[in-house]
Amino acid sequence: MNQNNNLPSSLPLGGAGGGVKVGILGAAGYTGGELIRILLNHPEVEIVFANSESNAGNKIYEVHEGLIGETELEFSSDMPFDQVDVVFFCFGHGKSEAFLKEHSIPANVKIIDLAQDFRIKGEHDYVYGLPEIHHDEIAACQHLANPGCFATCIQLGLLPLAKAGLLTNDISVNAITGSTGAGQKPGATTHFSWRNNNFSTYKLFSHQHLHEICQTLNELRPASAPHVVDTLDEGFEADGITVDFIPYRGDFARGIFCTEVITCPEVPVQSEIVGLYKDFYRDAAFTHYSDKSLDLKQVVNTNKALVHVETFGRKIVVTSIIDNLLKGAVGQAVQNMNIMFGLDEKSGLNLKASAF
Repeated sequence: MNQNNNLPSSLPLGGAGGGVKVGILGAAGYTGGELIRILLNHPEVEIVFANSESNAGNKIYEVHEGLIGETELEFSSDMPFDQVDVVFFCFGHGKSEAFLKEHSIPANVKIIDLAQDFRIKGEHDYVYGLPEIHHDEIAACQHLANPGCFATCIQLGLLPLAKAGLLTNDISVNAITGSTGAGQKPGATTHFSWRNNNFSTYKLFSHQHLHEICQTLNELRPASAPHVVDTLDEGFEADGITVDFIPYRGDFARGIFCTEVITCPEVPVQSEIVGLYKDFYRDAAFTHYSDKSLDLKQVVNTNKALVHVETFGRKIVVTSIIDNLLKGAVGQAVQNMNIMFGLDEKSGLNLKASAF
């Protein structure tokens, strides 16, 4: 791994000059810090700049203290886009679109946006970066919208059923996330004395990730299956089925644990449903079916997503788990970068779970 503290104008791009040249915007937050940690150990990447206006000139390890001894790279106020192959946007939601209105990024520089600004299809060319279903589109794209953390975990639990046309009734979703999901800025519900030994709901039936979840489920479902209603836009009275999502705040730092309950028109056969999931994720780099019930520590600190299903009468219960900062954010972003540049999809992401 190369680190570049000085920024010569002649810095070459591409593999011949030491790998993929990367710039990072919003580098001082949780996602920026995790992205730097991953890329420092990526064999095909050089970090050219890590931008943070408020920390410019400071060593990265002075903010991300877990990186002491790993790098001497400093935060930069400069954004030399002409010296990079790809730039990661680690902004808060809504800031990416505003940034692009005020700054020009060369057309040959790829963009990976971790905010929600371009996840919904519209008048832009961003590809929705869920590798399990959009691998070829990701490989060919110039601009990528990285999926949200809850959206990733929930979708990976539902994709095989959506494609098979088995989502015919309202879907009940409960998912709990760690405190890092709220970002680095302190708040009333992230304060230790409040969060510790506590549990609460928030954004009942109104979480913003419902937009992208419904978009993907509608994309995959056969024409014979009912429309998945985006209740945030269409309301609860629209024709179709709904994703009834209740998010929870957990008293742990990282990870998402999700259960999804699906009611089928007829009693499903357990072995057939399991086979459906195993076939769907057979070639997935990081999403795996587990025959055993799941626990969150199996995925924390990794880019893995694990899925497990059980049937009870006409009910299918799906459990899906991810690390919200990795598979739910920067790990998936690096996975997408690897695909975009024709690298090994797992490069830089061979991480051990913090199981003990």
